[in-house]
Order: sequence, then C-alpha cells, then structure tokens
Amino acid sequence: MNTPNLGYRTGVGVQTGAVYDEGLRQHMLRVYNYMGVGLVVTGVIAFVVASTPALYVPIFSSPLKWVVMLAPLAFVLLFSFRIQTMSAAGAQAMFWAFCAVMGLSLASVFLVFTGTSIARTFFIAATMFGATSLYGYTTKRDLTQFSSFLIMGLIGVVIASIVNIFLGSTALQFAISVIGIAVFIGLTAWDTQTIKEQFAENFGAESQQKLAVFGAFSLYLNFINIFQLLLNFTGERE
Repeated sequence: MNTPNLGYRTGVGVQTGAVYDEGLRQHMLRVYNYMGVGLVVTGVIAFVVASTPALYVPIFSSPLKWVVMLAPLAFVLLFSFRIQTMSAAGAQAMFWAFCAVMGLSLASVFLVFTGTSIARTFFIAATMFGATSLYGYTTKRDLTQFSSFLIMGLIGVVIASIVNIFLGSTALQFAISVIGIAVFIGLTAWDTQTIKEQFAENFGAESQQKLAVFGAFSLYLNFINIFQLLLNFTGERE
C-alpha cells in the first residue's frame, strides 16, 4: 500500500502524521456520507414511484422500462470515462442524478417483494458490506493481487446476466447470484483499500473532493448489487 512518508520520529513528523490521520478519517467519512445519502435518495424515489400507479404504470408497462433499466449502465460508463475531466461539482451532480435514476430502476423491487423481506435483505446486505469494507480499510494485505480475478468475475456475471434475460434459467440465476455476491464482496474490500490509497497519493490535493465522490460511487454500486443479488435468496414475493 502506498502511504506517504510522514516522518513519525520527529515532532514535526508526529504533527504531520496526526494531520494525515485526521484527513484520512474525514475523507472516509465523506465517502460514506455521500454513499449513505445516495442510498436514501435511491430508496425514497423507488418507494414513491412504486407507491404511485400514475408513475409506475407508464414506466413498467411500456418500452420505457428498458430505458429506465439501462440508464444506470449509461451513467456508469459516463462516470468511468469522464471522471478525470469532471470538476468536483460536476461529479457530485452526476452522482446524485445517478442515484435518482437508480431509484426509478429499483422501483420494481417494491412491486415484486414484500416490505418486510426488503428491509431484512437491506439489513443483511448492510452488515455484509460494513464488515467487508472495514476489512478492506484495516487489512495490511495488498488486495490488488485479487483485482484481476474480481474483474474477470464481474465481467462473467454481467455476461451471464444478459444471457439469462433470454434464457430465464433458474439454475443459472442461482449461480449468478452466488458468484455475484462473492465478487461484489471482494470488490467492496478492494475498493475501500483503493480509496484509502488514493487519499495517500493525493494528500492535500484539491482533487480529494472528487475522489470522495468517485469512491462513494464505487461503494454504492457494490452495495446495490449485493442487495439485489441477496433478494434472490431472502426476498419474499408479494
């Protein structure tokens, strides 16, 4: 892991180290705050749309549903390719817009599953995410060595999910859910460690605000995917 040499042996070094530690704590808190508020935005919009027939009927009973379902993917691609050239304000605006669009996309969850099972699944997903993110933050092990396997697993899950849209195989969906949960748990730990390392590499730089937004975006995606995949096991249909 890349940690700046802060010279802890000298008085100045101790002071600088304390500043760095406080900066890292504030940075991670900012990342989790962005992510948490983003989840609230998504949840509120999803619930409101699902509770309002005048909203969900035109969306999910017409080809518009495909636009709503695929729009988050467009945001992911745009965010990934444009993050380097975006301003911090632009990154924030795109993140909030993405969370809102995800809310539209996830409204169907409230139409298919019971509220109790959704709440239970959310709690399980939050527990798994929290434990894994804490591991990624505290471990001294370099998780980059697992990155290629995680990326390959992610690509495999995406391709299999697209194929299963047409096949409708229960067995394949089960395999996708199991492998997908494992992949996104691994990505949560790796992304958390990466966020920590990026702070070290950009300590004191103006780009930290934008890095916090992008870090929140990465963790948000991991959590949403863990939650959706868990619903296949713990969700109870209406």
